[in-house]
Amino acid sequence: VQLQASGGGLVQAGGSLRLSCAASGRIIGIRAMRWYRQAPGKEREWVAALMMNGINNYADSVKGRFNISRDRAKKTMYLQMNSLEPRDTAVYYCNIDTVYENYWGQGTLVTVSS
Repeated sequence: VQLQASGGGLVQAGGSLRLSCAASGRIIGIRAMRWYRQAPGKEREWVAALMMNGINNYADSVKGRFNISRDRAKKTMYLQMNSLEPRDTAVYYCNIDTVYENYWGQGTLVTVSS
């Protein structure tokens, strides 16, 4: 199983981007689907989570601006990012946590200019 993240790019402050994370192969026993990010010189931080009980959770820094979702038929998860700010600049990673294994995408770079 591989996760392929895409959708990053350069955007002006106030703009929007939608990140995608497509899974190849079948993944069973999913507990949660998450997005993380790592800004230059900083540690990786959690951004958003989609739990299998239907509850979504967000870091305070993105709450109200970002939305995590999934398309089961396409085996793809998304991160809609609105009202982007320069502090959102980072490499974004998708993650699928299962009872058997933890999968990571390769990361996609988001750069927000002021």
